Amino acid sequence: MRAYISVDTETRKLLGKEIIALGMAMGSANVEHFIFVDKYTMEAGQEAEFMQKAMKEIDTSNFIMVEATKINVTSCIELGYAKAKRKPIVYLQKAEAETNEVLFALSNFHILYSSPKDLFDQLSEFLKNVLPQN
Repeated sequence: MRAYISVDTETRKLLGKEIIALGMAMGSANVEHFIFVDKYTMEAGQEAEFMQKAMKEIDTSNFIMVEATKINVTSCIELGYAKAKRKPIVYLQKAEAETNEVLFALSNFHILYSSPKDLFDQLSEFLKNVLPQN
């Protein structure tokens, strides 16, 4: 099982503890998590190639998680692409952040968290209840 994590580079830097909690919950459920911005950087003039790589990675994932605490264009494109490919979409957001109603509506599941521990707890419960059990 593989999850594509959509988050922009700047937000990734701000959510270090949350990303660790996400990784711990995914690891406990034997879900590989792929954070695109940890592997690729967008270079000026290479935007199309960057998005092609993102789409290829989404294609090889079972579902996508969009960190929507701070909305960015790339995550919107990734979410739209995943929706078109009928991939399940999990919307993640800090509870105090403003909700993007369109992204929220397009997502299949929603986790609004108040702390890294709360994210870990909710995501662990979600994965336990949603993923197929072996």
